[in-house]
Amino acid sequence: MSKLLQDILAYNQVFVEEKKYEPYLTSKFPDKKFVILTCMDTRLIELLPASMNIKNGDVKIIKAAGGVVSTPFGGIMRSLIVAIYELGADEVFVIGHYDCGMSHLNPESTKQKFIERGIKEDTIKILEYSGLHIERWLRGFDDVAESVKNSVNVIKHHPLVPDIPVHGLIIDPATGKLDVVSAD
Repeated sequence: MSKLLQDILAYNQVFVEEKKYEPYLTSKFPDKKFVILTCMDTRLIELLPASMNIKNGDVKIIKAAGGVVSTPFGGIMRSLIVAIYELGADEVFVIGHYDCGMSHLNPESTKQKFIERGIKEDTIKILEYSGLHIERWLRGFDDVAESVKNSVNVIKHHPLVPDIPVHGLIIDPATGKLDVVSAD
């Protein structure tokens, strides 16, 4: 067991024993009835909810690299659809951010890092021969506003998404300022 995991489990034991979880008790249904798709960037963990006056239990938050819906029938869309139909969300916010790691991501460089971390070139070739277009799969974006607009468009025109508002915003990860890209 890694030292990091040991430290987390030791802290967690005290957290539970001292009932530090009690301020976070809520239901699985979002009180404010919306879902956010955003990036997994560490700067947004506390900043994004604070900048939107969101507290625990208010919304569903889905995080993915770049906050991008890259395929209409992947896990991100499934999560959005579950949030809408099963958890009561009736509005969607796609929130990208400036200075995103997915901006100008170089798939070739990432492939090289696979190899440096022990993934065999044969494994990469097998994936490519099996139909995975690694460059497309790992591709980032050049313009965060266009990326947000594209994800909003995929959600709004998805055959299983009802006619609900879908908004696109960009947050400044330094100040928390929100800029509207598209609004319903």
